[in-house]
Amino acid sequence: MAMEVQIFGIRKSADTRKALRFFAERRIKTHFVDLDERAASLGELRRFAQKFGVGALIDTGSPAFQELGLRHARMSDESWVSKLAEEPLLLRMPLVRSANQLTIGLDEATWRTWVGK
Repeated sequence: MAMEVQIFGIRKSADTRKALRFFAERRIKTHFVDLDERAASLGELRRFAQKFGVGALIDTGSPAFQELGLRHARMSDESWVSKLAEEPLLLRMPLVRSANQLTIGLDEATWRTWVGK
């Protein structure tokens, strides 16, 4: 069966571009979700949050995080997931999914295990 991956990110993100290139070089079909155009669904974000925890999804160094003044914010996990769906630039990118396998950020070592190369 042919492998397919879904990549959530923005084109301006160097790590997102590296993920797209990694899979393209291996001729693996990718479905790119540009978060500048369309936010990830709540269900999709919950899937990543369940595996890694909500904190792993949040890019605390992003300009959006600073601009929104979230450094001292105290919210429930569900509130954070909703906030990330509303403000996708708060996400660590890229989010990569292949079937039930997930990664957050640039993780070529894990991707290599997925593709066997």
